[in-house]
Amino acid sequence: MNATLLRSALWAWIGLAVGLGAVAAAPGKAKPPAGPVSFHKQIHPILQRRCQGCHQPASLGGKLLLTDYAGLQKGGEHGSAVRPSKPDQSPLVSYISGKEPKMPKNQPPLTSQQVALIRIWVAQGAKDDTPAQAETFDAAHPPVYSAPPVISAVAYSPDGQTLAVSGYHEILLQHPDGSGLIARLVGHSQRIESLAYSPDGKLLAAVGGNPARSGEAQLWDTAKNDLVKSNVASYDDLYGVSFSPDGKQIAFGGADKSVRVLTVPDLTPVIKFDNHSDWVFGTTFCVDGKHLVSASRDKALKLIEVATNSFIDDINYQPYDGWRCLARRPKADQIAAAGLDGVSRLYQIFKAKARTMNREDYNLVLAFEKQPGVVNALAFNPDGSKIAFGGDGDECRVYNVSDGSRAATLKTNSGGTFALAWSPNGREIAAGGFDGLLRIFDAASGNMIRSFSPVPVRTARQ
Repeated sequence: MNATLLRSALWAWIGLAVGLGAVAAAPGKAKPPAGPVSFHKQIHPILQRRCQGCHQPASLGGKLLLTDYAGLQKGGEHGSAVRPSKPDQSPLVSYISGKEPKMPKNQPPLTSQQVALIRIWVAQGAKDDTPAQAETFDAAHPPVYSAPPVISAVAYSPDGQTLAVSGYHEILLQHPDGSGLIARLVGHSQRIESLAYSPDGKLLAAVGGNPARSGEAQLWDTAKNDLVKSNVASYDDLYGVSFSPDGKQIAFGGADKSVRVLTVPDLTPVIKFDNHSDWVFGTTFCVDGKHLVSASRDKALKLIEVATNSFIDDINYQPYDGWRCLARRPKADQIAAAGLDGVSRLYQIFKAKARTMNREDYNLVLAFEKQPGVVNALAFNPDGSKIAFGGDGDECRVYNVSDGSRAATLKTNSGGTFALAWSPNGREIAAGGFDGLLRIFDAASGNMIRSFSPVPVRTARQ
């Protein structure tokens, strides 16, 4: 099984495990459970699947948070959502019950089995059986590795002195020459899906989360290596973080199909854009900082006006297979996007021609050579003259943007690449992926310069 299929299978298993408690049962009379109803195993999955779209940190409908038990107990505008042992007096039960239930708003109602399960749970005392966090990590107690984890994100600092690499519950800051660790930034999120330095290099943004539980954005001070601020913005993983050109905002997408923009450094929500119908894997600001482009698995590249949270345009008019990665060409209003069909494409962001009903891809500038498989990562060099692609298979490729010709081939033998970054001087490319090793290549020749594990691995004797 190749790297992308294995990764997808893992996500599918996670989604199945989360959704089991929320799957609509066959119609008919609801059957009472055999024993006590579990909040963690039975109730929370229903709330997560059906209610958290409107009752999450970034979208507090009725000022009610339903991402965890504490939010449910705290309640919203009308007090606690549940009153233990009193289902008939619990607003949650009232809102989801009856012939025309008030909630979920503008969505199909919960099944009779789901309503009955929630009612019985409340009648049984509305107990919280959520297990305590089994793993607690901090700066004094960082993760211990027996093998390198998959690398999902890599970023060079603007001065070229630091390589930020994703780990488990942490970001590892490495000397680019492979001489060792600079620091370990340990945080709450299990997965770090995307990293980006601010234009002035003073902040490092990271997004990721705990799959199917929470999506977190983090800002780190690069001088002190301290956490400046974090924001649990969603109930699922976040992807594709980017800074605005002035460094005053960050944008990212997520598995909840939304695009968000937050202020820097306080991470206050600015917009939440909900026009995509599938996971959003990439974001990038335009040169003016007033517009934003998002790339989704729903096959759309969308142009957004940040100040008004308005949809402006579909950049691509052909529905190619889902997009997995996105980057803006430096100093130009052009983007490169790639994904499931293995073909990377260069687009003008803003419409340059009048369109017809023929759905021609008028914004398309160039389609690059088809890659060996799904493209998971792409990156422009600092001056925008070259671009690198990585994905399924055991190689990455570098192309001239002017004519699409191949300039170099990087042999990774990693089982799949998920992260790429150019050094600020444009001479080296860092690639990370399935086998957990970070490889540094000479950008001109494609030769590998060095390879190392970015995490400290404990041997059997230690």
